Amino acid sequence: MKEDALSECLKNESNQETTQFSELSALELVTLINSADMTVASAVKKELPAIAKAVEKITERLQKGGRIFYVGAGTSGRLAVLDSAECPPTFGVSPTLVQAIIAGGHDAMLKAVENIEDSREAAIEELQRRHVGDKDVVIGIAASGRTPFTVAALQYGKKLKALTVSITTRGKSMMSEIADLSIAPDVGAEVLTGSTRMKSGTAQKMILGMLSTSVMTKLGKVHKNLMVDVIASNEKLQRRAEGIVSEVCGISHERARTLLQMVNYHPRKAILMYELHLSVEKVEQITQQYPYRSLQQQLALFNE
Repeated sequence: MKEDALSECLKNESNQETTQFSELSALELVTLINSADMTVASAVKKELPAIAKAVEKITERLQKGGRIFYVGAGTSGRLAVLDSAECPPTFGVSPTLVQAIIAGGHDAMLKAVENIEDSREAAIEELQRRHVGDKDVVIGIAASGRTPFTVAALQYGKKLKALTVSITTRGKSMMSEIADLSIAPDVGAEVLTGSTRMKSGTAQKMILGMLSTSVMTKLGKVHKNLMVDVIASNEKLQRRAEGIVSEVCGISHERARTLLQMVNYHPRKAILMYELHLSVEKVEQITQQYPYRSLQQQLALFNE
């Protein structure tokens, strides 16, 4: 980043309204932070049309065999890792479908590796290593929208004709100009000047959650408001899976449990088996052949 641009960026971070922050009582501190946090949702709300457009375009790419690559440094990268990690257990998708690239790699999840955010080459190398192509989606995340690591990822993704999306939290930025689609709420200066893990991080978490949940829903991974592809990896999730099958099929939890045991506790497969009177083998075939069809579509298709 050029020195004058960096200086302007840092000036924009300064919060003149909280210069007495260190002198406040504990209750005054948390009250002020809470008050600031309450402005985040309204800032994100202004970007809902842009978020919805991104959902539609991302869904189109994934339906054609594409993948999502979140790219970020520091807090932005950590939030990207968090959201990507939640997709496989929640929606039953492959870990390769939604991937996170964080500056500094896995080490940066547990400790700061901030100097790597200036490396443009490291971002490009990561995209090359993962064979990003024109079916894929590269989503750059940065509070300021000027992080070299993330900027380079968007520029390289665009060169490959991948769909590029920028998520910034201080309004339009350099990344907004580069990306095909821009999501750019302005959450204002942080209570603690420059600490983008606060309001900016909250906004990023909200937006990533909206994107991934909405895209997966458009891909058919949700039935009504139920996680029909949830990976039931523990007792709590197994009970949840039983509740899903019981509710959708209108059967007892005991009957649902029996069906789920036949398909490794996969709710969608248990529902298809019950509703269509199919074998385990046939249900496996349907789910593999039509991975991005909703449960309703699959039921209608084989009820004809």
